[in-house]
Amino acid sequence: MKTWNDYKEHVNQVDPDTRKDITDIEEHAKIISELIRQRNAMGLSQRDLATLCGIPQSSVARIESMQTTPNLATLLKLFRPLGLKLTISK
Repeated sequence: MKTWNDYKEHVNQVDPDTRKDITDIEEHAKIISELIRQRNAMGLSQRDLATLCGIPQSSVARIESMQTTPNLATLLKLFRPLGLKLTISK
């Protein structure tokens, strides 16, 4: 296997549970990547964002490094000062 997509295709064929894990991780990464991109575009540090949200800077760092998954309330706290909205689609 040469690429990530090759690996995912292989996993899709042999292990449906791992396929779900990979999908979940990729979706999580998209959300966090957008949060980081917008924070940087606005010139905010993690500390600045944490202050605006009323949460510790260490929590922002753990979320951005994907060491922890924020609950919905925390995610919305982070999105508001960044002008981001959570959209659900089918």
